[in-house]
Amino acid sequence: MLSIEYRQPGDEAAVNGGGATSRVVRVLPPDGASVGLARRMVRTLLGATPMEAFTDDAVLVVSELVTNALVHAGGEVHLTLALSGSGLRVDVADDSAHPPVRRDYSTSSGTGRGLHLIESLVTRWSTFRLGQGKVVWVEMEDPQGAPFAGARPSLTAPELAAEDVAQVELRNVPLLMHAAWQEHASALLREHLLVKLDEDPTILERHARASDAMNILHEQVPVPDLGADPDAVMANALEPHVSIESMTLRVPGRSVAHFAVLDELISDALHLAASHHLLVPPTQPEVRAMSHWLCVEVTEQSGSGRPPRSWSAPEPHRTAGPRGPDSGIEGWDSTEVSGSPQALLATDDASLIVAVSPSALAVLGYEDAGDLVGRAVTCIVPPRYRQAHIAGTTLHVVNGRAPLLGHAITVPVVLADGQEATREMTVVSRPLATGRRLFVAEFTPGPAAPTGMDPPRH
Repeated sequence: MLSIEYRQPGDEAAVNGGGATSRVVRVLPPDGASVGLARRMVRTLLGATPMEAFTDDAVLVVSELVTNALVHAGGEVHLTLALSGSGLRVDVADDSAHPPVRRDYSTSSGTGRGLHLIESLVTRWSTFRLGQGKVVWVEMEDPQGAPFAGARPSLTAPELAAEDVAQVELRNVPLLMHAAWQEHASALLREHLLVKLDEDPTILERHARASDAMNILHEQVPVPDLGADPDAVMANALEPHVSIESMTLRVPGRSVAHFAVLDELISDALHLAASHHLLVPPTQPEVRAMSHWLCVEVTEQSGSGRPPRSWSAPEPHRTAGPRGPDSGIEGWDSTEVSGSPQALLATDDASLIVAVSPSALAVLGYEDAGDLVGRAVTCIVPPRYRQAHIAGTTLHVVNGRAPLLGHAITVPVVLADGQEATREMTVVSRPLATGRRLFVAEFTPGPAAPTGMDPPRH
């Protein structure tokens, strides 16, 4: 199917700067098979031309652009390939107004590296507005050809008319947890999409709506920079510096309903992850509670006009199972920790304490392992550090980020009587054969030094 061609001032000059032009224009349906069709179009166009040597790079670029358009916009994708003596220019138009954004995720993250890949392969790229959507364009110059002529317009962010925007007040926003959630949720939803693609004909459109909601949050919620130095992380990752007291989220009217879709897909994806149907592991319960809070705030403030409700982290929880020293983790013998003469405490990838040695119990002021096993490890983390702990664990599980792991650090801990004391400890991460992960903390022997802090009040 041929699309209706759109033109911007200077299009022909830009394409024809190096001579005659071959142009292919197609409308790709919102279907996973469209990516394969786009690849074949590139190979057909570049075959037996001076640009044939760049075919693999061009296929990779077009695959990424079309995939992103399908995933984040969900509707038809208009693809234009223009080959001239200057090289290849690709235009991909979709119905999403959100421009592509570089994600500074870890190189081991399951998502977020597409734009970096594109930038490494093309001569230049940018975007421009087209109706309610956008066009992403790239140019791949032929080193032996004439440079592309003319300038192309660019778009930095969608502009919203005031009457089209819902003003949502978010209070006490946990910035570190939000940043960690963005990376985890991006990888989680991408895998969820792949699993559901063949069985759910609506999944591309629903995923695009969820992606729109996530992009609105990503574009407006600040991201604190803690760096990677262990001392700097410990000094900066404290409340209230990693939360924002109040902010206004501007949500386009047509996007308000997308937050309910996001909440629904996250819930479904986490269920699949917990059942080991996805490679991405589940997230911390507090992170899930935060994402649900964000979605509900947008939906209910915009719909009923109810007053905002501040984010409040849930209290450290306990598993529903029986209290006792047995971790119940397949493929791991908890006596490695519980029977050790060293002061060891182990948690699973959901931040639940799964084993503790007698020496570690003494360090923390407990007598019975059953008083700790099954509880969230945040029960021994002072409240001002809890957000950093939750965010850090989430990022490590999803991308391997580990600025504090393997380093001896001195941290405050909450003792059994509610008092705080400082202890030196080293935490290591241990992957298990089942795909799960353990975190084992070894406390340095010696008496705990009081911090002088009052017991935490809840």
